[in-house]
Amino acid sequence: MGRPGYLTLPIFSVLAAIGYVYYTTVFLAVAGWLGLATAAGVANAAAFTALAAACLATYAAAASRDPGRVPPAYLPDVEDAEIPVHEVKRKGGDLRYCQKCGHYKPPRAHHCRVCKRCVLKMDHHCIWINNCVGHENYKIFLVFVLYAVIACFYSMILIVGSVLYSAPKAEQLGSDSSKTSIIICGVILCPLSLALTVLLGWHIYLILQNKTTIEYHEGVRAMWLAEKGGDLYHHPYDLGVYENLISVLGRSIFCWLCPVSTNTGNGLRFRASYDVPLSTPPCDLQKIALHSH
Repeated sequence: MGRPGYLTLPIFSVLAAIGYVYYTTVFLAVAGWLGLATAAGVANAAAFTALAAACLATYAAAASRDPGRVPPAYLPDVEDAEIPVHEVKRKGGDLRYCQKCGHYKPPRAHHCRVCKRCVLKMDHHCIWINNCVGHENYKIFLVFVLYAVIACFYSMILIVGSVLYSAPKAEQLGSDSSKTSIIICGVILCPLSLALTVLLGWHIYLILQNKTTIEYHEGVRAMWLAEKGGDLYHHPYDLGVYENLISVLGRSIFCWLCPVSTNTGNGLRFRASYDVPLSTPPCDLQKIALHSH
């Protein structure tokens, strides 16, 4: 596995797949079905080219963007009344401290064994971008997956259309190599579309609850422990569907699909569901709902 920021085999595989699908879709499927000299052919080729360019741009941004570093001088302020949630270690109840990095961990930050450093609001380390997905590039990663899903289904429609157009007339799709390329492309797109759709659905589910992948798995354990003790577990960063969405995608809906990081905050502190009026009864045990290794 390559060091973060380096080109690796998975990255080359993704780039090769994008290039292969693009070439097959535009220069074989669209050209054989609609023709690149017709208005319909040009329109579909241009639309798919724009979509492929968006995939490449967002992929490059997700791979190259730093997911978020913990400032060396970071210290948690336990006396700050505006920070109702302080994450502690599961054993001992001490503030989370990374022995490897030599500093305290902000809320939702975790140490990545691959990147060898702590990452702000870490979701997971992705081998396909050779980078962590965290506070600064999570939205970009999500937008890339969205564009990739749309591109996969669009490509499948164009490929199926070209096959159905040629089959009734008993025509060749072109040369034998062209037919083979289209068939291989279709075989690649089927599992790829399914995998990316599941991935997109998973992260939409997480965003709606304002969770990361790590927090989801930690929450399963926390919920089990709470139920075992007769209590109820509530994810402390769940602010409601709308607030959860804008915390990741930004307040302007017109920028939600742009490959720029518009999430709120600096990644060192986050709004929590405990940011409520003072009349609300305290619940100190639930304020330390998230625990980390």
